[in-house]
Formats: sequence, structure tokens, C-alpha cells
Amino acid sequence: MALGAFALAASGCNGSQEKEEDTVAQTAPEEVYEARLQSLNADITKTQTTGTARFIISGDTLTAVINVQNAPAEMEHWQHFHGFVNDSVATCASAEQDKNGDGIVDVTETEPVSGTTMVPFNARPADMQLGSDTYPRSGADGSYQYEVKVPLSQLEGAFAKSFGDSALHLDRRVLYIHGVPTDTKLPASVASVGDIPAQVTLPIACGKIEKVAN
Repeated sequence: MALGAFALAASGCNGSQEKEEDTVAQTAPEEVYEARLQSLNADITKTQTTGTARFIISGDTLTAVINVQNAPAEMEHWQHFHGFVNDSVATCASAEQDKNGDGIVDVTETEPVSGTTMVPFNARPADMQLGSDTYPRSGADGSYQYEVKVPLSQLEGAFAKSFGDSALHLDRRVLYIHGVPTDTKLPASVASVGDIPAQVTLPIACGKIEKVAN
């Protein structure tokens, strides 16, 4: 009887401990990050592209919500966070980064202050496929809303394979919105990545990602 009572008590303790651990896991504070997007290359877009982005990490889920206004209308817009592999703090490019003096800040000119392209915000960010055709498309008024939920462990695993470290360090990154119509005339001096047309990768807005809640 004593052994049975002890076993029952131990079982009850283990059950209580598991419930407490579950409660702690369920009530772990969310991490919230935000970025306010400011226009870039407005002389080319002929509009001030702006917007907001919000990233919420809750348990094993990263939720990204990106709202953009006044982008070039009725076209797909690539969007990614950029950063440095050594985790230095990235900042958004400005006219000062127009090193060749052609009046345009192309994607390669952003690298000294913004780092490299890292995570795409398309239909499947964890696939880490930058050149996909599943990015959001703006409406007739140039606006769009994008929202995706990503398994954090999958994204961190893919990120580690690409950059050697699974930590996203969102508050050290910047978010870029890209893209002008394919018929936009650009000087030959405007560079891109690989054989991707410069119209696709041209930055049109950027925002520094900041942590706002833990």
C-alpha cells in the first residue's frame, strides 16, 4: 500500500511538473520587431513608397506582416531582410551610397551599409529561394499586404546552412522592398545580382528592423 501511495504521489508530482512546464512554454513572452519603410529611388518610381513591417516570434512560429503603399502598381515586388554575416548592425542605404553618381542606388550599392540579401518574404521563406515568383503583387493603387507564418526551427535551419549561424538577429537587419516595371529605362551603370534584371532588384523602400517587445 505504501509503495502504491508513493507511486501515485510521484505520478501526481510528475503530472504537475509537466503541466507547469507546459504553462511556462505557453506563456513565454512573444518577441516583436517592427520596421517603418521609407522611400528609396523615388526619382525612378515617381512615387514615395512607404509601409510598415511587423515580425512576431511566438514559440516555434515566426509571423511576418508587411504592408506597403505607393509602390509601382500591378506588379510583383521582391522583399527580403538584408544583413551582415558577422552580425554587425545593418542600416538602410541612402543617396550617399550612390557611389557611381548615376542618381540611383542599386542593390549592389546597398551592400556596404546593409550587407547581403538573406531571407526572402515570399510564399515559403524557409526555402530560402530568393529568385521565386511567389512574392506579393501590388494592386492598382500600388499597395499590398503580405502575411506569412513560418516554422521558426525550419527557417533557422535553412539560415544556418546559408550563413553558418541559426540566429536571425532581426534587430540587426533591414527590410528592403524591390522592383519597378520591366520597361523602366535604367542607365547601364545600374547593377543587379547575377543575370537578374536591375528592374527586379532595384530597391524602392527600406526600413530598419527594431525590437519593440520581448
